Formats: sequence, structure tokens, C-alpha cells
Amino acid sequence: MPEPIRILSTKKLLSNQKQYLLNAGFAVVESDFIKTEDLAFSMPTLHDFLLFTSQNAVHSVLKHADLTTLQHKNVFCVGLKTKALLEANGFTVITCTGYAAELADYITEHHPQASFTFFNGNLRRDTLPDALHQAGITFNEVTVYATVLTPHPIQTKAVGILFFSPSGVESYVQENSITDEICFCIGTTTAEALENRSQNVIIANQPTIENTIIQCLNYFKSVQS
Repeated sequence: MPEPIRILSTKKLLSNQKQYLLNAGFAVVESDFIKTEDLAFSMPTLHDFLLFTSQNAVHSVLKHADLTTLQHKNVFCVGLKTKALLEANGFTVITCTGYAAELADYITEHHPQASFTFFNGNLRRDTLPDALHQAGITFNEVTVYATVLTPHPIQTKAVGILFFSPSGVESYVQENSITDEICFCIGTTTAEALENRSQNVIIANQPTIENTIIQCLNYFKSVQS
């Protein structure tokens, strides 16, 4: 009986997410290579609209004592799951895109006179702030969570690795090398973190954990057929 295909996920999956892989007969190794910590923050001067690019920022903001003040502001965000989390907690999301670069393009084209308050993490990418700055759009930033790398060696050899953030890539390669593994990335920004580290990169069609897993399943199904 052949050995099962072994997949490493660089974050622990929900049981239903993991089940996709198990149902396909794969062996799954899971380990968190980053962790996030909510940060206390003072209520800033709020501009016309709020910006969120991650669920982590939303989770932190939801704990603020003056949450109702924030809920009166309309929101622009990145990611359908971020949008769903915001709307489930009383926010009105008027624009949602798949990537920060797409949101930056939308804002600069359709709302160049508006102002924004951007809630983010300590390792946020420069894409959105740089675009707003270059367009002369007024904005302020509030760091509401911290991403902490948790690098550690993985002894079990996998043929595929699931990556869900640039920080996860950075943490993984601090203690592990990438040789011939197929790397499945949740999005283009995560894939960019693998430049010069792997030529075997496959990017999800949609920036979700589920679609990253689907790309993994489809790839190994195609090479086996």
C-alpha cells in the first residue's frame, strides 16, 4: 500500500478544513508558525471611513470599550471573511475587495477626497498606506494587534506545504528549508515571500484557507491521474 501524501499546514486548521484533506486520503501535519496578540489602543481621531485588511484587527477592535462609536462609521475592507465578521458585529461594509492593492486602486479612483482610519497589525504591508499617501489621501493608522513569529523545526517530511501569510513563510524558513515541496499560498503577497526560496508555488484562486486547500487537492489529483 503506497504511503499517503503528507501535507504540512503552517497554521492549525479548523476540523472541517482539515477534513477536506483527510477525506482525500492525505496525511496532515499542522503547526502554528505565527500567533497574534490583541493590543490595547486609545480611540483615535476617526476619519470618514474605517479600513480593515484582516480579521485579526476586527477581533481586537470588537473588544474596545467604545465600540459603538466605531460602529457608526462605514467600512472598507479586504476579504469576504473580514466583511462577514464586521457585518455580524454591527458594522456596515460598503466596499470589500480580495486584496489590499485592489482596495487601494478603488479608493484612489472613487474616493480621492475621503479620509480613512486604518486598523492594522504591527507587521502590516505597505501596499495600502503607500497608495493612499501617494494619492494625497488623508488617513491615520492604529495598530491593534501584534503578529509574533513562532519558528520551530518540523521533522516530518511533507510533499506539500500550505502557507497563509508572508509572516508564516518568514517564520517557517527560519528553522526549516524548502527543497522540492509544492508550496500552496493563500494569495500573491504570501507567494512573493517565497521568491528565491521555491519555484514550486501555486496560488489560490480566492484568498481563503478553503481555496488554498482546494488547490492542493486539485494539484495532487492531477499529478496522480
